[in-house]
Amino acid sequence: MKNLSIFLAILMLGGCAVSPPRNTENACNMLAEKPGWFDAVKDASDSWDVSEGLILSFIRQESSFVADAKPPRTKILWVLPGPRASSAYGYPQAKDGTWGDYRRDTRSYLAKRDNFRDAADFVGWYVDRAYRIAGIPKSDAYKHYLAYHEGVGGFERGTFKSKRWLIGVAGRVDQMAKTYDSQLGGCRDKLDSGSWWNPFS
Repeated sequence: MKNLSIFLAILMLGGCAVSPPRNTENACNMLAEKPGWFDAVKDASDSWDVSEGLILSFIRQESSFVADAKPPRTKILWVLPGPRASSAYGYPQAKDGTWGDYRRDTRSYLAKRDNFRDAADFVGWYVDRAYRIAGIPKSDAYKHYLAYHEGVGGFERGTFKSKRWLIGVAGRVDQMAKTYDSQLGGCRDKLDSGSWWNPFS
């Protein structure tokens, strides 16, 4: 019976880990619902001098806050499931190679893409990297998302210019970052005090 209880507890914790927030349109409600997320985003923001709204908007766009998100499988002969389009995984949809760069650069060798704290820190690290390499102001979520999607080298080569859909997505990510930052301006004190259960209604 004891072993069964432990097993069920593990299952419940696992379910909580992958469950996305109910309301991703409002940063206050979202961070209030998920204990630890505000501290994770705040720490990443402080570490990399990147806005909390930018970090949240990138993760929202990439994975809809689903911990184990993966790209859809390709199709073989339009019917059979084929390999996935890339190795992107987790909250930040980071590919294997880029995630490896992050872990080596930050010495976060145990970091996981399905861990929200690690994912938030990764986004901050990537924005800082793009700032240092390409000179993109850290406040420019629009350009940083283009660099995040295309890679910093691709951004510098302008590979996004022929992708009107991506330009539209980057615009929405930029607007969401601004919205999140504005919302957090009205509830940061409550979140920072630890009253994460407050509904912020």
